[in-house]
Amino acid sequence: MTRGITQEYAGIFGMLQRIIDWTVLTSSGWLAYWLTFGGWAMPPQYINALLLGLLLSIIVFSEANLYRGWRGKNLNEELHAVLFSLGAVALLLTGIAFAIKLGGSFSRLWFGLWLILSASGLSLARIGIRSTLCQLRAQGFNQRRVVIVGCGTLSERVVHAIDDAPSAGLKMLGSFFDDDDACSVSPLPRLGGIQDVRGYVEEKSVDQVWLAMPLHAEGAIRKVLHDLRHSTADICFVPDIFGFNLLNHNVSEIAGVPVVNLTSSPMRGLNGVIKAVEDRLLALIILVLIMPLMLIIAAGVKLSSPGPVFFRQARHGWDGKPITVYKFRSMQVHQENSGKITQATRNDCRITPFGAFLRRTSLDELPQFINVLQGRMSIVGPRPHAIEHNEFYKDQVDRYMLRHKVKPGITGWAQVNGYRGETDTLYKMAKRVEYDLFYIENWSISFDLKIILLTLFRGFVNKNAY
Repeated sequence: MTRGITQEYAGIFGMLQRIIDWTVLTSSGWLAYWLTFGGWAMPPQYINALLLGLLLSIIVFSEANLYRGWRGKNLNEELHAVLFSLGAVALLLTGIAFAIKLGGSFSRLWFGLWLILSASGLSLARIGIRSTLCQLRAQGFNQRRVVIVGCGTLSERVVHAIDDAPSAGLKMLGSFFDDDDACSVSPLPRLGGIQDVRGYVEEKSVDQVWLAMPLHAEGAIRKVLHDLRHSTADICFVPDIFGFNLLNHNVSEIAGVPVVNLTSSPMRGLNGVIKAVEDRLLALIILVLIMPLMLIIAAGVKLSSPGPVFFRQARHGWDGKPITVYKFRSMQVHQENSGKITQATRNDCRITPFGAFLRRTSLDELPQFINVLQGRMSIVGPRPHAIEHNEFYKDQVDRYMLRHKVKPGITGWAQVNGYRGETDTLYKMAKRVEYDLFYIENWSISFDLKIILLTLFRGFVNKNAY
């Protein structure tokens, strides 16, 4: 199962958990009313109180981060978080009722039963979902393929912790890497040294690389990070802090192992679902609105020069997977040398007059809303580059391939800041990558909307668009 599919399933389960929580809270309120008054016809003030409680739970549960990934976490920790959040909702409701002097309008028995039933239902739902996920992961569903770099006591603790936590959905590939030939990690075989990690990760489609190495092994850590700079696998550093009693530390835990995630996509779990809904909904609306314009442009392309209406090009998508990107053809049909893609330049003789107009106004990009609807691209994200350009720049620009931690976009933070069009210098590409990585590190729905609005004023017509 690919990493992209795993992320989408995680997002589906996150949304399912929200729906279950809302259902439990609502049905508990009605059941509590029936137990209190012996009927289902709930008066308006009780319905309003129930709706207010539901609204508060949506806000509080999200702020408490209840819908984050609980993979490998202790069940008691999850249940404590749920019950604490429900208690916060109860306190807010009580405070609101006291402030507007409506406390006497409600039965305390009903309110107490509602909280008890809600707490029971939410807890049972979490236990049920966790049990279901455990069974699915035991059957190979929604698993992460893991390899360990490093050996010794720390590595062995990691291996045993993963073996003791099957619900975490982590699959050890039965190997470890270390430069010391005499080093061992029971019961795993040594497959090679640090220099062999990259080839193995690429060959086996590894999802996560865990660096279980001491802090003083800085050279080896840098070597692994450098070798995997083109990989989209998650790289996690496992610090040797088992003997420390830390307070308010910022180290996450997976299967009871403290892990610092060095490279990760923000589009995991619920974020991926939100982003997908945002993309497809906006793309559908926009395509309906611009369809007449696209038909006119298609006719113009066909009449301006012989050849197809659409230009199709293979580019890298999410996690570096190849995708086909659509554009309105703006050049004369020509044949490139194998393995070479020549960027368009100012006064490029290959560009047709009508194509020059399309490129200046960015109208040639409109078919990419079809890519968004297909799920291959996003409306906002790093612009997709030709595969040949990626092969060239990945060794020239630091952290270049990390752009593929999210889906490529029609517009992006780099484009609205002027870094679009021809990248005739290494500096221009480095600045584009810098803006792309800033977007990935700071992604939010509001950031997306800001970029879309800026695109309307800055992104369509630009001096670098030719």
